Amino acid sequence: MPEPLRLLQVGAGGMGRAWLRNISANPDVVLVGLIDLDVEVARAAADEHGYPDLPVAASIDELDADFEALVDVTVPVAHPKVSVDALLRGIPVLCEKPLAETVRECLQMAAASEASGKLLMVSQSRRYFRAIETWRRQLAELGPIGTLTCEFYKAPHFSGFRERMAEPLLVDMAIHQFDLSRKLIGSEPVSVYCDSYNPSWSWFDGNAAASAIFTYADGTRFTFAGSWCAPGLETSWNGLWRASTAGGTATWDGDNAPAAALASGDVLPAELADEPEEIAGSLVEFVDAVRTGKTPQSEVHSNVISLAMVEAAVRSANTGVPVRIADVITEAYTEALSTTQNPDLLAVLKSWPSPLAAVGLT
Repeated sequence: MPEPLRLLQVGAGGMGRAWLRNISANPDVVLVGLIDLDVEVARAAADEHGYPDLPVAASIDELDADFEALVDVTVPVAHPKVSVDALLRGIPVLCEKPLAETVRECLQMAAASEASGKLLMVSQSRRYFRAIETWRRQLAELGPIGTLTCEFYKAPHFSGFRERMAEPLLVDMAIHQFDLSRKLIGSEPVSVYCDSYNPSWSWFDGNAAASAIFTYADGTRFTFAGSWCAPGLETSWNGLWRASTAGGTATWDGDNAPAAALASGDVLPAELADEPEEIAGSLVEFVDAVRTGKTPQSEVHSNVISLAMVEAAVRSANTGVPVRIADVITEAYTEALSTTQNPDLLAVLKSWPSPLAAVGLT
């Protein structure tokens, strides 16, 4: 058996504590240090999760620890600096979603991964549900998806930055559903038309509700409709899903086993495998990728497309017209060329024949 992978975690807030629980439960990793700008928060988080002797510090330079990989659980605005600095130190990184706040920064992070030759993987934890893998097997029997829908209706009172964002639902939440649609459809998005708004009773400053329809390269339509101020009869945090195919229909309530039936009426079985879920699943795939060199499903280049879906939806909501995903990525690439100061990253960006080809959107 290989030695456990030595991890350094950066970020000890709410999500940071969730990662601490999952790291402590995984025998294939060992936590060797915890970083947070507030060292007292880091110390308290480490102590609460069974790490009384764990070294903590306010920065990597202040920490005396030998680590092989880094988990970036900082706030999104800090992801580019934390992750890129680690990559350029020769350290592979598992970064919490969203990868960054803008597609421009995502492209720069992809360039850093190439320049360093080290893995940058994004933790899209919604991909790691046993029910999702079961649903994919059912959909494979039904045939290509023609229409995929997701309804998402919750009423959380977060307080803090989410309630002050201009587009809280689209920017902070919808990337989960947008990214999952890519996994389920097996094609890539071409364009989106989106309308966002804020119900009169909303406790959010920005638009807490939205509807979006994505057109995929294979002709599939993915429709998302949701709200973060929808009290009563709430959906799962994963949303309520329905897929329509020529061979039948499949549904998933976001929490339980999916259901599927052929056009004949015959019901397909829903057998859940014993697979790690959510953050635990993401961590397992990251460790395997670091050890074997395999490309994980949320490797940085591919994940750029998921964030571009979000940016395109916001742009469509602001302009009232459909927006092409390729246009968002191409414009972000132009911005990246003009703003990247690190010569190694700039050289990588300039070496790409096409930013669309670089991220796998052809």
